[in-house]
Amino acid sequence: MITLTETATTKVAQLIEAEGAGELALRVAVKSGGCSGFSYDMYFDSEIAPDDEVLTFGAVRVVVDPASAPMLVGASLDYKDSLTEAGFSISNPNATRSCGCGKSFS
Repeated sequence: MITLTETATTKVAQLIEAEGAGELALRVAVKSGGCSGFSYDMYFDSEIAPDDEVLTFGAVRVVVDPASAPMLVGASLDYKDSLTEAGFSISNPNATRSCGCGKSFS
């Protein structure tokens, strides 16, 4: 299943704290679409379905729906904040091809 780097965990925890809603979890999903066939979707969610997979990294909960879970096995979420690169990125060994923007894959 997907893992979070320490940097990503810290940034997600900061964002949840800024929302002022400690019950929020980070939902990571794979949706149809994008220029390569699938795209990643990430957002804070307070609703967790009984069949969702829930992972914990420090104080951060990550929720993945059953349809997305197989496509995220072995994937890693990282956060970078530098002069040349800023934001979250997913490294996914299941992706055989990705687009130039890095937001979609197949």
